[in-house]
Amino acid sequence: MVMAYRLMHTEGHVTDRTGWLRAAVLGANDGLLSTASLVLGVAAAGAAQGAVLTAGIAGLTAGALSMASGEYVSVSSQRDAERADLAREAQELVDDPEGELDELAAIYEARGISTALAREIAVELSKGDQLAVHARDELGINQDALARPVQAAVASAISFAIGAIIPIVAVLPAYGNAVRIWVIVITTIIGLVLLGAVGARLGKAPMFRAAARVVMWGVAAMAVTSAIGAVVGSAV
Repeated sequence: MVMAYRLMHTEGHVTDRTGWLRAAVLGANDGLLSTASLVLGVAAAGAAQGAVLTAGIAGLTAGALSMASGEYVSVSSQRDAERADLAREAQELVDDPEGELDELAAIYEARGISTALAREIAVELSKGDQLAVHARDELGINQDALARPVQAAVASAISFAIGAIIPIVAVLPAYGNAVRIWVIVITTIIGLVLLGAVGARLGKAPMFRAAARVVMWGVAAMAVTSAIGAVVGSAV
């Protein structure tokens, strides 16, 4: 029955990719924006090209490792919670199967199904994988799509590095300091537009709105960072 449904259900959805998609988009955006803001602040302080590149590479390395560890810890906590809920539900099915059946029928009834039909559906579904049914309808957990800490951590680290390499490559040529600042800003804006559009495309969301949102906050972050860099550079 389940296999037949999967073969018949050919509509394209994106919920099965939300875990890695969120981590990848967040990582790339953070990598591009944070590294661009970092090198922009150092450049605005009047630092030499070597110092700007060093800051960028250090920001890439530290940021990628930080994103990976943070994502791993947070997603691991989510997975632990999911596993704990599943274990508790499995025990309740052993201790009080009739009560769990009543609870399942009540869930369907609350969704607008008649009492008799809700009971019939609960009984019929309980003939198969009871834990899967209760996980889905009672806990809202899809056992085939549990949180994956390692996948999220790797996606975050790689995507951060991909985003961070853009402003670093942009400052490799030997520009004058004023030109270097504009190159960083323009390159980052282009990168943010592309990133916002790609993220929206993967998530099947409006591309213009996503790109505009990313660029707006990116420009604001770079403006603040460059201003702070200029003030610190003149003071030091």
